[in-house]
Amino acid sequence: MTAVRPAPPATTALPPGPAPRRVRPPRWLDLRLLLGVLLVLGSVLLGARVVGAADATVPVWAASGDLAAGTELDADDLVAVEVRLDDTADAYLSTATRPEGRTLARAVRVGELVPGSVLDEPEDLVQVALPVQAGYVPPGLRRGGLVDVYAVADPAVGDTKATGGTVTAVVERAPVQALSGRTEGVLSTPTTTVQVVVSVPRDEAADVLAAIGGRPLVVVVHDSVESASAEAGSGPSGATPSTRPAG
Repeated sequence: MTAVRPAPPATTALPPGPAPRRVRPPRWLDLRLLLGVLLVLGSVLLGARVVGAADATVPVWAASGDLAAGTELDADDLVAVEVRLDDTADAYLSTATRPEGRTLARAVRVGELVPGSVLDEPEDLVQVALPVQAGYVPPGLRRGGLVDVYAVADPAVGDTKATGGTVTAVVERAPVQALSGRTEGVLSTPTTTVQVVVSVPRDEAADVLAAIGGRPLVVVVHDSVESASAEAGSGPSGATPSTRPAG
């Protein structure tokens, strides 16, 4: 008798799954990525420009001390400073210029920015060296100051040159160009001769020397270097620069 083999169980067919999607590699030129990079770069550049504009300074010359009109400038009279001047920068002396040897047409105060207009040549001046005893030179006398010089009659030698009294004004409101011969401490004596160099108009130099005539001189220092004929104001109108020493 032949054995009957059972039939295999029927298999249930599974539904087909979704078709797999291929992963695309990232595209570096994606529009959104490009726009994001451009926005970041734009923000950085704009910020740098704003910060740079806030600190846009230029180097110009400022006076290191009070200087009277007629002072012939040297390197010690000027100091370089960084200033924010906007549209008025051209009105002041840039440190790219060397104004040594030029003469001030008006007074400049300590710390004041030096306008280019003050280098316009004033009247024709010459320098005269006056010998003054140290006892008649005030301690505050310095280069760039404004002084009066008086000649004192000396009765011991029968001086008869003084007119209108024993004291004659020799120089009035003259700028001091240089000092030499002054000593300090124990070596200084009232009879030490100090050479005071002042500027006077060329056509008055002979009269100044004649008025001295070998008589003792006395120097009077003005508190301010501003001359009676100084121009009003200290610089171009509307300019209020902030300064700081140049690094």
